[in-house]
Amino acid sequence: MVLATAHANGITIAYETSGNPLDPPVLLVMGLGMQLIAWPQDLIDGLVEQGYYVIRFDNRDVGLSTKLHQHKRPNLLWAYLKNLAGWKQAAPYTLNDMADDALGLLDALGIGKAHLVGVSMGGMIAQIFASHYAARTLSLTSIMSSSGRRGLPGPTPAARNALMRPPADPGNRNEVIERSIAVFRLIGSPAFPAPERSLRASIERALDRSVSPDGMARQLIAIVASGDRTPLLRKIRCPSLVIHGAADPLVPVACGIDTAQAIPGARLHVIEGMGHDLPAQLIERLLALLDQHLRGNMTPEPPPLTQHRAGSGTHH
Repeated sequence: MVLATAHANGITIAYETSGNPLDPPVLLVMGLGMQLIAWPQDLIDGLVEQGYYVIRFDNRDVGLSTKLHQHKRPNLLWAYLKNLAGWKQAAPYTLNDMADDALGLLDALGIGKAHLVGVSMGGMIAQIFASHYAARTLSLTSIMSSSGRRGLPGPTPAARNALMRPPADPGNRNEVIERSIAVFRLIGSPAFPAPERSLRASIERALDRSVSPDGMARQLIAIVASGDRTPLLRKIRCPSLVIHGAADPLVPVACGIDTAQAIPGARLHVIEGMGHDLPAQLIERLLALLDQHLRGNMTPEPPPLTQHRAGSGTHH
């Protein structure tokens, strides 16, 4: 396991690698405001055991990567209202720039092609990467993400309020921790709750590593400013898998269904009881799905008109 930095796309990107560099590379792209350490270690270890070289990194503005302090903290309420009105958003950067960060990291590592696995905002970045850089993409996995198409259902009121609330006083560590626990409980998987001790420990570890509420706000504006990716999704030709929780309160399952419908040949796997997180209880299931997908062994799609939602949680 190696923690290092690379200079790419005009910024410094902190990254970590696990496994054998000669194995097929898997680039993991994390979601809004989350650092590379948010990826469950059991998922990393499982991918390495399956024979993959795993690369994870801090997106710009979070973790140990470059913070764009030259840009002020955006007004999220104003941005939300402008988005409702359909007005164009001015943003310091967009998800396209963040996809270029990922490309720059692969260039810095001398990696020609990689499997892309992204969660939430990371799924959006991975979608853009797969569309813009087809020759560099072995496969795409978009987890708990969205196409960004207008008209899709948004977060529940409680989830939206949690996202839009001003950050806790960064000087009051206990307040920050308690608020973070409340948010993760709100958006997490109702059928697979995280134990209090492990949730608190992961939040404390993230706070000890880096705190960047302004960076998270800028990332959120980047999402809003990037708009509808449907035209890009229709251009994707690599093997694509969409995974979504049926109980996601932040990015409703309709967004995952829409994403899969927009990508030619994409497979959709809906998991009952899963919210907007990667619970420990589902890691083995996710590893099995990823291994089948990355090796090109997903079961063939059934004929049309056999769409179903069985206990397996699989849609086509």
